[in-house]
Amino acid sequence: MTDTPLKLGFTMPAEWEEHSAIWLAWPYDEITFPEGRVEKIEKIYVEIIKNIHTSEDIELLVLNEQMKTKATQMIADAGINLSKITFHITDYADVWMRDYGPTFIKNPETRELAWVKWNYNAYNNKFPDLLKDNEVFFALRKTVDKRMFEPGILLEGGALEVNGSGVCLTTEQCLLARNPNFSKEQLENYLRGFLGVKKVIWLKQGLPHDHTDGHIDELARFVSSNKIVCAYEENREDENFKVLDDNYQALCKATDTNGNPFEVIKLQVPHITYDSNKPFEAGEPAPASYTNFYIGNEVVLASVFKDANDAAALEALQMCFPDKKVIGVDCSDVIYGGGGVHCMTQQQPS
Repeated sequence: MTDTPLKLGFTMPAEWEEHSAIWLAWPYDEITFPEGRVEKIEKIYVEIIKNIHTSEDIELLVLNEQMKTKATQMIADAGINLSKITFHITDYADVWMRDYGPTFIKNPETRELAWVKWNYNAYNNKFPDLLKDNEVFFALRKTVDKRMFEPGILLEGGALEVNGSGVCLTTEQCLLARNPNFSKEQLENYLRGFLGVKKVIWLKQGLPHDHTDGHIDELARFVSSNKIVCAYEENREDENFKVLDDNYQALCKATDTNGNPFEVIKLQVPHITYDSNKPFEAGEPAPASYTNFYIGNEVVLASVFKDANDAAALEALQMCFPDKKVIGVDCSDVIYGGGGVHCMTQQQPS
């Protein structure tokens, strides 16, 4: 901890700060997306790329030349400018770039960009087939070609949310589950040292059926330095109610680094259940949430689920981002892999 990013002047920018690129991994894993869903997910990736490529470059992982050829053809057929896309042929298991990919940090004075490589163990070894994704960015280290920091703790990018002004949101459930030999205070020191934050706000629990053990991007997101949107359940009889209400109450009591309260906006969660027994049980509630959105330079890509609450969520998000176009991305098939748009993406700051 002697030469931490914090001591060298690095901080993690807020997601709405300008990006140079978005990182993605082309989908192929039929364990994550069974029953022919991979083809549907490929089309969603083309949609994501089409909506984002005009304002930031695309860094796209593919397994081999055959996959590169297929992806290139689908992307070209959609009228997308291929010069905006850089393909990286490498071995990887799944699409959850947010979790095994780099967490980019930046020195605001020198404008140097660096990245943090957390250890990744496929959500506490729940999915052994995904364990090799911990090695993806060691293999791509020369490709990223920026200074890399290794904290040595287990952590996924979906467990982190910052406001760019010194505050980090996370959950006790996730970080303590990944690092049972560490106290909250020790983990806070890591977050301060490697993200450059000054204050950590801890929520207790995530959605009851979330295999990530409570990733923050399913629960609460900053939409500005002093405004938070959070997943909520209005029905007091629903199993999500207590967890999400506890989180909401905690956020209402939280303050920024200057002691000022945040504006907290509720987003009613959709009600989605799995219809497949792989990788989750049929009939089990899916951890669907409208907080799982990606904030791009010109657009916000929002996860929607063909649910009655979609329209209200999109309207609320559009009000939060008046200078960006909020675009709904149908994640009613993506959620069968346990994630949404934010999980599949990773921003690279300018």
